[in-house]
Order: sequence, then structure tokens, then C-alpha cells
Amino acid sequence: MDITKLIRKECEGFKPYVAGKPIETIKREMGLKSVIKLASNENPLGASKKALEAIKENLKEIFYYPDSNSYALKKGLSEHYGLSVGNIFTGAGGDEIIELIAKLFFNKEEEVVISRHSFIRYEMAAKLMGSKAIVVAMKEGFKHDLTGMAKACTEKTKAVFVTNPNNPTGTYNTKEELCKFLKDIPSNKAGLKPIVVLDEAYFEYAFLEEDYPNGIDFLKENPNLIIFRTFSKIYGLAGLRVAYGFASEEIVDYIERTRPPFNVNRLAQIGGTAAIEDNEQVVKSLELVKEGKEYLYKEFRDLEIEYIKSAGNFILFNSSPYKGKELFDALVREGVIIRAMDEYELPDWVRVTIGLCEENELFIDKLKKIFSRIKNK
Repeated sequence: MDITKLIRKECEGFKPYVAGKPIETIKREMGLKSVIKLASNENPLGASKKALEAIKENLKEIFYYPDSNSYALKKGLSEHYGLSVGNIFTGAGGDEIIELIAKLFFNKEEEVVISRHSFIRYEMAAKLMGSKAIVVAMKEGFKHDLTGMAKACTEKTKAVFVTNPNNPTGTYNTKEELCKFLKDIPSNKAGLKPIVVLDEAYFEYAFLEEDYPNGIDFLKENPNLIIFRTFSKIYGLAGLRVAYGFASEEIVDYIERTRPPFNVNRLAQIGGTAAIEDNEQVVKSLELVKEGKEYLYKEFRDLEIEYIKSAGNFILFNSSPYKGKELFDALVREGVIIRAMDEYELPDWVRVTIGLCEENELFIDKLKKIFSRIKNK
């Protein structure tokens, strides 16, 4: 039996997301005793202490199904952000939220506008639903061209994805730019505007920038806007897979109808509810990233390495004279995992997560060692 004849056309030749390899896998494959991972923008300080305490207190109750409505988590988010519970939804990480939106809105032959070099999961979600991804080139400096993205919208456009700040470039669009963009998005013949999905996974890190916009400020005047954030980054809960979003009550109602039951597990809900009020975690994480950026920026300048200033907890830098994958392979052999950017159409760039002070220093030491091989030839 040729099972491929039963597969949906959209899934034929579908390429999976390439996740970063865990430390234990690299140790096993490379025969290394010590490895540091600076590839997936995880928080090197670890998980929120408040979240860990709350999880430990509830471990014995994991034989119960979770609250399918994530009420306590939504209530905590409601109080933290000053929004109605009816404007909040939750998901098993940002990846599930992207798919929930795609399954709810995207149809075959429709179009989804995205920016080049933005998070690859948007295009994957569009393709999976049979929609066409319209890719708009970035402006100089690897910044979203919001004007170009608005102009790319047609009668077929169902949604526009904007990552702010963007992964993997670390760049962001200002409050003024976002405000103009939301106004410039054209309506179709029925008077409807496309859905605008604002991915703010790195919101807490970027909020230090004076002109960085808070998506929530635009929610009331833009019923076509969906915003989502995550506990995976600054709160250190990546392994629990828990994220959340904001939208009009009507959109949230439909997301609630179509999402899988019990999609956010019990411990993830408990951890997120505790973490959202852990200000100490946020402050310490921001201090660490600020110091790490200053150190790495200086080292990159001294090494004459081109880099992009970042509003996230990572930095995109040019791998020349190596290709990105070559530098990735060389660093892995030295026990340092970073991220090559080939799948983002950036074969000459790599992304490094800002780690602990000693991890940043080790990364630079290994980078210098690798670059010295070129000079000594």
C-alpha cells in the first residue's frame, strides 16, 4: 500500500522545524564532557523561583487532568496586565498559538504576509493550511518593512505576522511605526481588515527600549489584532511549553472553541501563574542580558565582527570568513552550541544567546581560537 497517496497535498515534502540539539545529545555525539548551549534563547538563570516553588507544592496532583480553561493562569494574567479574562487565551507555547490561529483563520488559496528573516513557523503554518506565504524583504539593518508589508496586502490576504522584536535579527519596530502600520492595513471589498498577529515573545527584554511599543495599547482600537507572549524566555519555563495571547472577546471565543482540550498542562499553568508575578526574575534577567550584550558587543568590535544590535536576549552576527554552518560545526567541536541561520536565508550569519558571564567568556575564547586558525594559515 502506497500510504503517500493518502497524505494531504500540503504535507507532501513538508520540511519539519529544525530544533536546537540538547546538551546531552551533543555530548554523546561529539564525545564531549562539557558543553554550553547558547542556541535557543533560553534563560541561563533558569526558571522563576516562584514558579519552581509552586510546581513542587503541586507535584502530587499531576494525576488530575488540568483545568481545560486555564482559569487561574488567565486570572493571574488579567490582574497583571489589567485586561478582562475574556480577552486572554493560552497555548502550549508560541508554536501552538501560531497553529491555533492558522487552523482558525487560514483557507486554501488565501495569502499570509510575512517578513523575510522572521520566525520560520509563520510560513510553515500557512503552508500546512494550503495558504500562500507572501514574503516581504526587510529594510536595511534587518528591520521589518511595515510599509511594504501593508502594501503587500490584497483581497486574498487573511493575515499579517509581525514579530516585535524579531527573532532571529533582534531588531524591532517603534510605537510610531506600528501605529502607522495598523492604520495603513487596507480593508477588502467587504470592509474587513486582515488579522494582524503580533508576536511579542521577547516583550520583557525589548520593553527597555524607549520607543518600543506595548501591543496591548493597540488592542482596543484594532479588533483584528492578536498578540501573544510566552513564559519560555525571561521566565525560564521553556520546558513546560506555556504561552498566552490577547485578542477581542470574539476572537478569543473562537480560539477557545477550536483549541484542543487540556492543551496547557497542569504544572505549566501553575508555573505560569506564579511566574507572572516574579519581578525579581525579570530584573535579574534584564541585568544579566544588559551586561552580556555590552561585553559581547565590545568583543565583536575588537574582532571586527559585524553584528546587529538586539532588543532580545540574543545577538545575530556575521560568521565571515566562515559560512554560518561551518562556524556552528567548529564551535560545537569546542563544546559551544550556537544557531546557524541557513533556514532563515542567512547562510553567512549565526545567532548566539546571551549566557552567564562565564559562558559568554568561554564562547568568545573559542571564537578567537577558531578565527586564529584563519590568520595562522
